[in-house]
Amino acid sequence: MHKRVAEFFAGIGLMRLGLELEGWKVVWANDIDLKKCAMYRHHFGADSHDLVAGDVHLLDSASLPDLELATASFPCTDLSLAGSRHGLEGVSSSAFWGFIGALKNLGHRRPPLVLLENVTGFLTSHGGSDFRNALLALNELGYSVDTFQIDAANFVPQSRQRLFVVGTHTKAGTGTSLQDGFLESDVRPAALADFIFTNPDIRWNVRTLPRLPKRQHQLNDIIEDVPLNSEIWWSRERADYLLSQMSPKHRAEAQRMMDGKAWSFATVFRRVRNGRSMAELRNDGIAGCLRTPRGGSGRQILFQAGQGSFHVRLVTPRECARLMGAPQFKIEATLNQALFGFGDAVCVPVIQWIARHYLNPALNELQPQETSNLPKLITAGKISY
Repeated sequence: MHKRVAEFFAGIGLMRLGLELEGWKVVWANDIDLKKCAMYRHHFGADSHDLVAGDVHLLDSASLPDLELATASFPCTDLSLAGSRHGLEGVSSSAFWGFIGALKNLGHRRPPLVLLENVTGFLTSHGGSDFRNALLALNELGYSVDTFQIDAANFVPQSRQRLFVVGTHTKAGTGTSLQDGFLESDVRPAALADFIFTNPDIRWNVRTLPRLPKRQHQLNDIIEDVPLNSEIWWSRERADYLLSQMSPKHRAEAQRMMDGKAWSFATVFRRVRNGRSMAELRNDGIAGCLRTPRGGSGRQILFQAGQGSFHVRLVTPRECARLMGAPQFKIEATLNQALFGFGDAVCVPVIQWIARHYLNPALNELQPQETSNLPKLITAGKISY
């Protein structure tokens, strides 16, 4: 059975890593960011020859090979709560329509499956109209749609909520008969289930999914052993200033960490609260969501404390790779370039889980003549971190 993928908005290639773990093969990829393309090519080497750098709106669909799946982790800038909220008509997130155009131009060669990934703000952008219009656009191309939400914290020690859409090419009139109480689960929280029920004119094809796994790792498991005399640790003056930016509650928690006999780790983000720049400490064993470092605000800070002292530095590119479930990713890039690459990427074990529990069974059902000897649902094995 062919399991060929076109990876739109490929970034540094973490979507590819997750899919490959479940037997898929990326045969074409595209991204507009040349620095991300450079990271992609450095990691995949000779296997990256199918990566096309350029604007999705200008792609020649005729050059795409035959496919079973097209993926699109299109820009979230205009959909994120931290972004401009211009929605799908914004300068960056409007790239979604370039993807839709590419699918439309494929005509009868459209793949049977489509996978979208974006921030959870996609659901509420412009009062839900952006999400609705995106799903209707897939309907118009012959796809019944499903949607679910996954936090990477179920797999890796990083809080990273993301919204996914799967489009399945089906005959007109086929879809899911929705019933009250059927949809809400750990992958479809109430707001998402409500959206499905309140938009019955969208052609849905909702699949029952297993419960998400429980994370096996904590933040301290991904920390690099960086000598305290390394230049990447902040100066005492700079570290003390960060501490002074914490609220009394966070400052007390930092002191508790310092009072510990062993080293412990937390992450810090700077946020503006009531007009003041504040340092917010998170020490629940999970890093905050990796983001792109725009103006310095997206740089995640590591706070190491114990034995009566504390030390501060930025999270390293290797730690970012581990937080994204790609511990062996080959990194040859500047700090900012690496942070941009991983901050915009998908979490590898999340994509592997989707491939195992959704894409593989769905493709199996769409191509029964080629896969009659395979189980209807692939559940064996444990997602490895």
